[in-house]
Amino acid sequence: MNKKIFIGNLDFDLKREDLEKMFSEFGDIEDCVVITDKQTGKSKGFGFVTFADEESAKTAVVQMHEKDIDG
Repeated sequence: MNKKIFIGNLDFDLKREDLEKMFSEFGDIEDCVVITDKQTGKSKGFGFVTFADEESAKTAVVQMHEKDIDG
């Protein structure tokens, strides 16, 4: 089962809470992270969302593919 999806090309100002809010409409989220630089703490522009079930992850991929999020 693949419940973890990669989210790329994120705005560098996007926070974990923002990412979680955007994807929570597709199902229950177990984990959500925006990857940051260890030295600066700034976003690297990508993250991961892990859903409670595979179907929610698949729906999120289909609905959000190439969707513009905050520019």
